Amino acid sequence: MPHSLQVLLLLALAVAAAKLAGTLATRIGQPSVFGEILVGLLLGPTVLDILAWPVFLPADSASGLPTSLAALMRDLSDLGVLLLMFVAGLETDLGEMRRVGKVAFWSATGGVLLPLIGGAATAVAFGFPLYWDGIFIGTILTATSVSISAQTLLEIGAFRSREGATILGAAVIDDVMGIVLLSVVVALAKASAAGVDPMEIGRVALRLVVFFGLALAAAPGLRAVLAWASRLPVSQAMLSAAVVIAMFYAWAAEYVGQVAAITGAYIAGVLIAQTEFKKEIDGGVHPLAYSIFVPVFFIGIGLQANGRELGDRGLFTVALVLVAIVAKAAGCALFARWCGFTPRQSLRVGVGMISRGEVGLIVAGYGLSNGLIGTDVFSPSVIVVLVTTMVTPPLLRLVFPGGASAATTVEETIAHMPHVSK
Repeated sequence: MPHSLQVLLLLALAVAAAKLAGTLATRIGQPSVFGEILVGLLLGPTVLDILAWPVFLPADSASGLPTSLAALMRDLSDLGVLLLMFVAGLETDLGEMRRVGKVAFWSATGGVLLPLIGGAATAVAFGFPLYWDGIFIGTILTATSVSISAQTLLEIGAFRSREGATILGAAVIDDVMGIVLLSVVVALAKASAAGVDPMEIGRVALRLVVFFGLALAAAPGLRAVLAWASRLPVSQAMLSAAVVIAMFYAWAAEYVGQVAAITGAYIAGVLIAQTEFKKEIDGGVHPLAYSIFVPVFFIGIGLQANGRELGDRGLFTVALVLVAIVAKAAGCALFARWCGFTPRQSLRVGVGMISRGEVGLIVAGYGLSNGLIGTDVFSPSVIVVLVTTMVTPPLLRLVFPGGASAATTVEETIAHMPHVSK
């Protein structure tokens, strides 16, 4: 079969499988992302290994066109990741982060520190080197998926509760901390891999600071570009300008700052979210991302992971799952308790932060594609994401037995916690 027809068939299968699996997952009380990740594993080498089917085998091409569908899926997945992080940036509410104040910040800090330390220690205990495998495994565990917790909080009527607002705010802050941590780890890992001296590592760190400085300094110009694009007499010019900005920031993050490209896309989203064009761009980029690129990303993750390789890493996978759950819940809960929450409220915050979801996949996928981890780490990481995504909704319902009636409202939080800024 010609390569172009193979691409069409594979994309049709990937998108249809992701959407149908997501629908089935929601009908059994799980987030749609759970079904999309799971079906990706089923289609990959873990079960069906569809890329080895005769219909998808590479064919010789006299035109010189690429014949590797796996490479094509990775490229499309990379685009999906960038758009996903751009959307995450657009949905980052800086005002909400300030509103929930100190308790959300410190809960997020605990939710980053303990999983980072626990993940690195677990990796070392199972024979991985601390630099950079162990640290990167810890970085994967720092992620939190706000969408899964938010969906469950809405269903149980605790979205506007004291604990709910803290979970949502802490999850957003957690993501920002995770992105910064990922950027630092990637930059230092690249510098170390090149065998450079400490002075060169210092220069890499300086380039990272320069990138963030230039990215933030360019913020006023982004609004001017979007305003100019909105006046162009062509269809969807503003949306195109926003995507161009996101892709340029992603390129600059890798080329100028030597950090993850997804960091640049995320920052672009955060900055554009502060303009009056946010709502229109958000409404346009969602269909673009979630109709094809994000489903391809989830399927692509499954095509790269191989559950059959877990045989000799089974114990490591189990340990990593346990550490992912306990370290995240304990870290967030301990710091929430330190900020004045009751033990029950602290437990709710910790449980609400357990899910890794798509954020954990993004970090793990970046590490695999850039050679920072191998499939012996990547496949267990996918299992961690699946398990934490699956257990978070029922655990949240367990610790919120009365829904909204069992939780304290945001207004009561602000009234009784003077150290939380309004």
